Amino acid sequence: MTNLKKSPIAFAVALALASTSLFAQDPAASKSDEPASESALETITVTARRREETLQDVPVAVTAFTETALENLNIEDMSDLDAEVPNLTVYAARGSSSTVTAYIRGIGQSDPLWGVDPGVGVYLDDVYIARPQGALLDVIDIDRVEVLRGPQGSLYGKNTIGGAIKYVTKPLLPDFSATTTIAIGSYNQLDVKTSINAPLGSDAVVARVSLASLNRDGFGENRFNEQPVSDKEILVGRASLGFYPSDTVSVLISADHMDDQSGVRGGQRLNAFNAFDPLQTPPFDDRYDIASGMPNVNDTSMDGAAATINWNINEAWWFKSVTAYRESDTDTNIDFDMLPNKITDVRALYSDDQLSQEFQFNYTGDSLVGVFGLFWFDGSAGGTVFNNFRNLSFGTTNGVVDTTSLALYGEGTYKINDAWSITAGLRYTDEEKTADVLNQAFANANFTTPVATPADFNDSVTFKNASPKISVDYRVTDDILLYGIVSRGFKSGGFNIRANTLAVPQSARPFDDESVTSFEIGTKQAWRDQTVFFNASYFYNQYRDIQLSVFSAFDSNGDGVNDAFFGDFTNAGKAHIQGLELELQFAPTEQFRISGNVGWLDAQYDEFISRDVDISDTQYFTNAPELSAALNMSYTWPLFGGELMARAGASYQDKVYPTTDLSEAIAQSGYTLFNAGLVWRGEDSPWTVSLQGSNLGDKAYRTTGYNIPVLGILTGFYGPPRQITLAATYTFD
Repeated sequence: MTNLKKSPIAFAVALALASTSLFAQDPAASKSDEPASESALETITVTARRREETLQDVPVAVTAFTETALENLNIEDMSDLDAEVPNLTVYAARGSSSTVTAYIRGIGQSDPLWGVDPGVGVYLDDVYIARPQGALLDVIDIDRVEVLRGPQGSLYGKNTIGGAIKYVTKPLLPDFSATTTIAIGSYNQLDVKTSINAPLGSDAVVARVSLASLNRDGFGENRFNEQPVSDKEILVGRASLGFYPSDTVSVLISADHMDDQSGVRGGQRLNAFNAFDPLQTPPFDDRYDIASGMPNVNDTSMDGAAATINWNINEAWWFKSVTAYRESDTDTNIDFDMLPNKITDVRALYSDDQLSQEFQFNYTGDSLVGVFGLFWFDGSAGGTVFNNFRNLSFGTTNGVVDTTSLALYGEGTYKINDAWSITAGLRYTDEEKTADVLNQAFANANFTTPVATPADFNDSVTFKNASPKISVDYRVTDDILLYGIVSRGFKSGGFNIRANTLAVPQSARPFDDESVTSFEIGTKQAWRDQTVFFNASYFYNQYRDIQLSVFSAFDSNGDGVNDAFFGDFTNAGKAHIQGLELELQFAPTEQFRISGNVGWLDAQYDEFISRDVDISDTQYFTNAPELSAALNMSYTWPLFGGELMARAGASYQDKVYPTTDLSEAIAQSGYTLFNAGLVWRGEDSPWTVSLQGSNLGDKAYRTTGYNIPVLGILTGFYGPPRQITLAATYTFD
C-alpha cells in the first residue's frame, strides 16, 4: 500500500482513465438502440438525489441492493451490509442486539446515549430515524436498500456527515399478491415472514400488510442462571394503505411496529481475572458465555407512522409531503464485568419520540432538473441509567434532550450539453437543543436516598449551519461517466448527559458540532454490452471538531485514588481522511456472475487536544480499517423446472480499533469470512427454496468491547458464529 499512499489522487485518476480506454467498447456498440446482451446486468433505479435515476447514471458514490440481491447475498439485517459496501462498518452496539453502530468512510458515532447524534443517517422510506436504538433494521418486505457514501448535507441534512443508509419498502400494487417465507437453521432458528398486497374494492385503494416473527436460541449461555444470551426474539409488523383518487394524486398512510425481547448480548472477558472478583474467576473459553448476576433484560420497542402525499402538478413539477411520527423505548441491563459480583452493573432506560414534516418540490425541465424543500423536526430523547460500581458507589445518569430543527434545502442539475452537467446544492439548518440533566449519587442500590449531585443543569444551545455542494459530471460516452464533487456535511453538537461537574466542571458545557468538507472524484462505467459495471471513487475529507466519547477515571471519595469513571464527551480537533473505493459487477456469460468491492482508508488526526496537550501522533481512528474487500461468484443453471443459483463469497477486513481507548486487547486484527448459498427459483412455480451459510469458517472476530481499567473491565463482543439457514418462500399472485 506504500505507493498508493504516496499518490492516491494520481492513482485514482489513472485508474479511471485507464479503464475508460482499456475496457470501453466501440462507441457504435453502446448506442441505446442496440439490443442488450442476454447476459446484461440488471439496471437498478435509486433515489439517492431525491429523484429517480439509474444507479450507473447518478454521479454520487452509492451502492444499491434489489430484493433479489438481498436474498442471494443472505442479507438479513443492516449489519450484513458491512462486507458488501466499500468502507462501510456496521454492527450491533456494545451490550445490545438491535442498537446500531454505523460508520462510513471512517465517520460515525458509537455512543448510543441520548445526548449524542449518529454520524450516519438511517432512513425508512423517506423518514429519518433519529436514534440508534432499534435501528439495526431487519430486511422485511424491502424493495431495495441504498447506501450513500460521503456527506449528504445538501439533500439529507444533519447527521449524514458520513453518509446515509436507506431502506425502501415494497410499493403498493394494483393486483393481489401474497408471500410467505419460513426459515429454519442453526441455534433452533425459526423465522416466519408474510406479506399481503390487496386492492380494496378497486385499484384506487390498495393495502399492504407484512408481519415477521424472528426467533433463535442464544449463541451463548449465562452460566450463572442458565439463560440464553445473544438470542433473538423479535416481532415486526408493517401496514400501508394507499389512496389513488386520480392519475396525478396519491396518498400513502403507513404504520410499523417492532418489539425486540431478545436477551442480553454475550461477550468474553479478555483479562485473566477481574481484580475485584474475590474468586478470581478465569474467562470462559466460549466467546459468548457470561456469568452475569443481572436479570436477562434487553427489551426494545419501536413504533412509527407516516403519511405521504404525492401530487404530479404538471409535466414539469412534482410535489411531495411527508409527515411522520416515531417513538421507541429501551430497557436493558449491561453487566460490564459479566460476573455475578456487582462490580459494574448498569441498568439503562431509554425513551425517545420524534415528529417531522417535509415539503418537497421536484422540477424536471429540458436542461434543468432539481429538488428543493423544507424540513422540520421536533424530537425528545431521554432516560435514566442506574450505575452500581462494586456495590459501593451508586449513581444515576438522568435527563432529557429536546431538539427542534428547521432546514431549507435545494439542489439542481443543469445540463450544459449532451456531455457536461453541473450540479449545485445548499442546505441551511437552524437547530436548538435544550438539555435538562440531573445526575445524582445515592446511599445504596435502592437509588432512593441521594447523597450528592454530580450534575444539575438546564441549558440550551443553537447551531446554525450551511452545507453546500457543487459537482461537475462529464459523460465520455453513453456508458462512461466521470464526476467531481465538493460538498460539506455537519453533525450537530449537544450536551454530555453523563456530566460530572463535581469532578470535571467543564463537562456540563455543550460540545460543538462537527463538520466535514469532502473532495471527491469518481467514474461509473458499463462495458461489453452492459455485462460489466465498474465504479470507482477517490475522496479526501477535511474533518473538524470531531466528537468523541471516552471514559475518564476520577477520585470519587477524596482518598487520592481513581476509583470511579464517567463517560466524557469532547471535540477532539482536526483530521483528514482519504480513501479509494472500487466496485465491480461482471457477467462473463448469462449464467456466471462475479461481483466485488475494495475499500481503502487513510484516516489520520492532525490535532487531538487532551488536557491541553496535542496527542494526535498517538491516536488512531476507530472503525476505520485501512483495507476491506469482498468477492462473490455465482453460477445459475436450469433445474427441476426452475433455476438453481450457487454462490460462494469471501470478505476481508483489515485491523480495526472499535473503541476510542484504542485497547490492543479489543482491537481486531485482519480477518476473512467465507459465505455460500444455494437458491432455487421456480420458473412457473410459486416456490423459492434457499440454503445459506454465513461465517462458514466459524471465525471469532471482535466488533467492539469495554476497557475500564479502574474497575477491572476488559471485555470483547464478537460477531455471529457459523450459521446455516434453510428457507422456503411461497408466492401467490
